[in-house]
Amino acid sequence: MDSIRSESIVKSFGKVRALDGVSLTVGQGELFFLLGASGCGKTTLLRCIAGLETPTSGRIFFGDREVTDMPPHKREAALVFQSYALWPHLTVAQNIAFGLEERKVPKAEIRQRVEEALEMVKLPGFGGRSIDQMSGGQQQRVSLARALVVKPKCLLLDEPLSNLDAQLRIEMRREIRRIVKENGLTGIYVTHDQEEALAMADRMAVLDHGKIGQIGTPEEIYRSPHTAHVAGFIGETNIFSGEAVEQQAGYCITKTDAGALIGRMGDPSWSPSSGERVNISIRPEAWRLKQVDGENTLAGTVIDRTYLGQRIQYQIGTAVGRQQVVEMNPQVMHEPGAHVSISCRHADVVILKP
Repeated sequence: MDSIRSESIVKSFGKVRALDGVSLTVGQGELFFLLGASGCGKTTLLRCIAGLETPTSGRIFFGDREVTDMPPHKREAALVFQSYALWPHLTVAQNIAFGLEERKVPKAEIRQRVEEALEMVKLPGFGGRSIDQMSGGQQQRVSLARALVVKPKCLLLDEPLSNLDAQLRIEMRREIRRIVKENGLTGIYVTHDQEEALAMADRMAVLDHGKIGQIGTPEEIYRSPHTAHVAGFIGETNIFSGEAVEQQAGYCITKTDAGALIGRMGDPSWSPSSGERVNISIRPEAWRLKQVDGENTLAGTVIDRTYLGQRIQYQIGTAVGRQQVVEMNPQVMHEPGAHVSISCRHADVVILKP
């Protein structure tokens, strides 16, 4: 396994700059996610790392080797795509063996390694089946086995689960993470699915218009976003504006149209000046419905509610706009039109750069 490092990668397509100075390091054995909306540059970055695109400028390293201009087949990286790209006229075993045959591996070793790869993806005994006899989830496992059989140092995955139904996606998340960890692979995984990233990643980078918005663990990105873009992309959040008043004991007091709110900085390296405009992010599950006034409390009116079994999702109108509130295991259900108060802890109010 190798670490993977990109240094100031720029990739332009004519006048369009798809990547704009992207630098990041993926550690050995790490499952690292590239996350962002369509057109943010995540797939272009993966293709540069794989060798399918050549950066306009910048350098890429696998371990200590610079691979910027190295052809894909010499990088010891395996790719798994959204489309499984399996040969329909070949059996499962023949599909998996294809890369080994291209490398002139002896036939006896090919048979052994194909069986090992099938065991790895939990498809023992499936080698003789045709591809059209396999379900979507099984075909994705065959695609993974084909990538793993060449014993790569790095596994690069481009939205590999987007063609599967919800239950299969959850099952394959566990399988891909297990395979990466059990085989000591360095994995880079591209997705726009935030839940997938939160469930699987060791760390992730959120991209926006060819630049990295933030790098961190799932918890860091979710709990302490640095910008409104990152906060809004990872999970649901309520974002509204306010004004910084002063800082006390690591917290920032802000003034909003609904009164004072106390919170913490999402980016600990940034500190707003008194009177500076700020954005305020509060996750729906951080709000608590209560009928008494107090610190970090807003008055509001229930606009709508959605019953979701173990939780209720409310839309509550306040002086700072409509707030989405999620209440788990509710004891009381508030009807539309009801006057309520919502409150949250200081630690759940995140102050962001405007």
